[in-house]
Amino acid sequence: MSRNIPIKVARVQLDMTQKQLADEVGVSRQTINAIEQGEYNPTIKLCRTICKVLGKSLDELFGEEE
Repeated sequence: MSRNIPIKVARVQLDMTQKQLADEVGVSRQTINAIEQGEYNPTIKLCRTICKVLGKSLDELFGEEE
């Protein structure tokens, strides 16, 4: 799995820490870190929640690289 840079970029643009994002979506900071590092594949429900909090679409944050 590759790193998920779009999530980190979107989070930083909102001046949000991993802990703040984790609290908003109901997971641990370690889970957000693992997602950003490409070490954890989140459920579609969690993906959608992250997108909602960060104001991005599924394609923007989780779309396949071409």
